[in-house]
Amino acid sequence: MKGNYDKAFENVVRLRVMSILMVNEQYDFNSFKEILEVTDGNLASHLRYLENQDYVAVEKTFVGRKPQTNYSATASGKKAFQDHLDFLEQLIKENKN
Repeated sequence: MKGNYDKAFENVVRLRVMSILMVNEQYDFNSFKEILEVTDGNLASHLRYLENQDYVAVEKTFVGRKPQTNYSATASGKKAFQDHLDFLEQLIKENKN
């Protein structure tokens, strides 16, 4: 079967985070929180998990005096996510009949 199933994307929050990062060069913490409608702690733990898998990179900056944390998908994260999508697509095709 083409692609690989990746347990990192079993969780809907992590799946949505990677979906957002596949079409945006970077995305900040507060924007994720708003669009995903999750708590700070919940989002932080999922982002940390993806960071530990080397699927997302973190960049902390200041906008004026306010800290801002931006996230971007790494090359390995993009590949893992695309492989996961390919796996799911193949699974759907095989079970279509």
